[in-house]
Amino acid sequence: MTPMKERIILGPGCLREGAEWLAAREPRLAEALAITGLPPLRRRPDGFAALLNIIVSQQLSVAAADSIWKRMSSGGLVTAEAIAAADEQALRACGLSRPKIRYARALAAAGIDFAALRAAPLDQVIATLTAVPGIGRWSAEIYAMFALGRADVFAPADLALQEATRLLFGLPERPQGHALREMARAWAPWRAVAARMLWAYYRVAKQREGIR
Repeated sequence: MTPMKERIILGPGCLREGAEWLAAREPRLAEALAITGLPPLRRRPDGFAALLNIIVSQQLSVAAADSIWKRMSSGGLVTAEAIAAADEQALRACGLSRPKIRYARALAAAGIDFAALRAAPLDQVIATLTAVPGIGRWSAEIYAMFALGRADVFAPADLALQEATRLLFGLPERPQGHALREMARAWAPWRAVAARMLWAYYRVAKQREGIR
């Protein structure tokens, strides 16, 4: 496996460095930073539970996803072994839909070496995760951003990022995935910080949560 050469966001100091770099190069991101202040770090431990949590959160409100995750955690259903051993009734009782039960079991059976992903290049991380049914590119990018701390990953399919970009840049409509991915190229090597800045701006603009 090729050694990973990408920057890792370790703490607020890294966020500050990235935010200042972006603000110096893009006036609209400077405007967002002035409004919101430094965005939250949102790092979380990596591993099976982190990725399962992302699957649980797909297409749900924050409150609904948190409620399901609380029941799963209380029932000890946050490890590959527990998911593999649980029957459908137990998983349904936590609030998981049948498709998400299928995705959770596929993840449990995938045997991903999560420790190895820490040192893998981003394209290998994305390829490894999206090979699992139920994990699309958005989920893989969110995992790389928040569980692995990658500094130069973006999630252009995220609706809150699209809407925040529309509002901040005064665009007539939301930039869709490909258009926003191309736009974000100018924010390398700090695209994950730009995403955090946009999510923070979205919360202020919409006065509601945009990402868990």
